[in-house]
Amino acid sequence: MPEKMRKAIGVILLVSLISTGFMSIVKDYISIPTNVAVFENEKHSIETSIEASANASSPAFSLSDKQNQLEVTGQKAGKAEIVYDFKGFPIKKTKVDVLPELKVIPGGQSIGVKLHSVGVLVVGFHQITTADGKKSPGEAAGIQSGDMIIEINGQKMEKMNDLTPFIQKAGKTGETLHLLIKRDHKTFQTTLIPAKDASEGTYRIGLYIRDSAAGIGTMTFYEPSSKKYGALGHVISDMDTKKPIVVDNGEIVRSTVTSIEKGTGGNPGEKLARFSSERKTIGDISRNSPFGIFGTLTEKLENHVADQPLPVALSNEVKEGPAEILTVVDHDKVEKFDIKIVSTTPQKFPATKGMVLKVTDERLLSKTGGIVQGMSGSPIIQNGKVIGAVTHVFVNDPTSGYGVHIEWMLSEAGIDLYQKNKKAS
Repeated sequence: MPEKMRKAIGVILLVSLISTGFMSIVKDYISIPTNVAVFENEKHSIETSIEASANASSPAFSLSDKQNQLEVTGQKAGKAEIVYDFKGFPIKKTKVDVLPELKVIPGGQSIGVKLHSVGVLVVGFHQITTADGKKSPGEAAGIQSGDMIIEINGQKMEKMNDLTPFIQKAGKTGETLHLLIKRDHKTFQTTLIPAKDASEGTYRIGLYIRDSAAGIGTMTFYEPSSKKYGALGHVISDMDTKKPIVVDNGEIVRSTVTSIEKGTGGNPGEKLARFSSERKTIGDISRNSPFGIFGTLTEKLENHVADQPLPVALSNEVKEGPAEILTVVDHDKVEKFDIKIVSTTPQKFPATKGMVLKVTDERLLSKTGGIVQGMSGSPIIQNGKVIGAVTHVFVNDPTSGYGVHIEWMLSEAGIDLYQKNKKAS
């Protein structure tokens, strides 16, 4: 049979298959991602369920076709697509985002954290002994633990000492205090009259309050040009109310690990560290989010282990298998320790628990028992790339815990990984 006739018959058969719905079955059978992101000068592999011819004509990336697998290599930042076809008929498409090359400097240093809240935080109540019996004006006014006192009589409250003059004056004159309260994401007004403490002769409102918090954690990364950093990998919550602290401002300082309380099953361990309030500030804190604390460094920070910028990996690049973390377990020395990525989830949307990891390094297991409090934020490195940070320990198995993918921490730090805020020129 002549070649032209064979092709003609092939086309007729193909048209017939399309008309009978066969092509829709083929489309459903081919398993490929609808969207892929890859950095400039980086490769990304796409698995497919069957061999399919794929093509693309774009300066954004190059494409090499292997059996059941495509390798996409980023060439130039931009957007394009891969077209899968069957005998010249397009079946499916995959959108490709080629992102500008991004490198960060991994951390690992132990840091002291000092947070100042927006307003004054209510952490509890107490009864005042007055001539008329015991009472708590604050509780009677409907104020709850976890509320923020934002204003009194129209004046902003920024620290605990701001409240004292208003309370004493109102107590002596008998006037009513007008309070603006923030609860979760809503504000409301309430009133109260301070009560006189019969034993001390001073006026009180029956509330325990706090305007700052302090603790330790681990630096995850900083971007060398902007000096934007990310640390901890999880939100800082008030120890009494268990609610996230809404940050007005804050500082980070260097801290020194003095000892380790080793973790055991059912009892997470802890890094014990110290830092003086007189220590020089090395950065500010502008954000406290579910993915950690973020701000800008004001002083140079080195770990003396991996001080050169490293590329970052998107969640779909992280693989199960060996990796390492950088952290401090003795004084201020940053060290590398071996871990294993037990499982990882490619994430399209921000989530705090993207990886499960297990400590495999015998030195670290001997020293700490695994993951301990204060280790949160320790950067995770795999195949020469920063992939995320340690966030939580499994209470019943301190050798294991969760990690967060680095792309979500970068976003919280204000590093526009996907260039969503840039206008096309």
